[in-house]
Amino acid sequence: MTSDRALLEIAALNGACAAALDSGRLEDWPGFFLDTCLYKITTVDNLARGYQAGLIYADSRSMLEDRIAALRQANIYERQRYRHILGMPAIVEEADGSVAAETSFVVVRTMRDGQMTIFAAGVYLDKLRRSGAGAWRYAERIVACDSQRIDTLLAIPL
Repeated sequence: MTSDRALLEIAALNGACAAALDSGRLEDWPGFFLDTCLYKITTVDNLARGYQAGLIYADSRSMLEDRIAALRQANIYERQRYRHILGMPAIVEEADGSVAAETSFVVVRTMRDGQMTIFAAGVYLDKLRRSGAGAWRYAERIVACDSQRIDTLLAIPL
């Protein structure tokens, strides 16, 4: 059974990951993942249907780093800021030193002109393992958005 301490450590990992994205420290974001990992943004409906493709799909930390490098150097998108509002993670499974957790989220996006909208809401479906240093890291993070309508300005990871 996962200890209360482990649950708080996972909640702290979620908060630190969201804070990195919210504050524009995008280069820090891949460090929350193991070297071999999966990150995918999809919808709850697509997930229920078993569709494997994602709006964003990366299967290694190197791919996450490449995505951030592309955002900084190659892609052009309107300046925007995220603010994540996170629920407390719920541990749904434990096996072989791994933990599966679900965490509800809402992301508010603020555009350059000050317009604020609820950009995304859904659930993080995470598989976590401790890294060599003993800290929890994401082995898998599936971002399952509640809405089928995903803005084409999905540039920054959720």
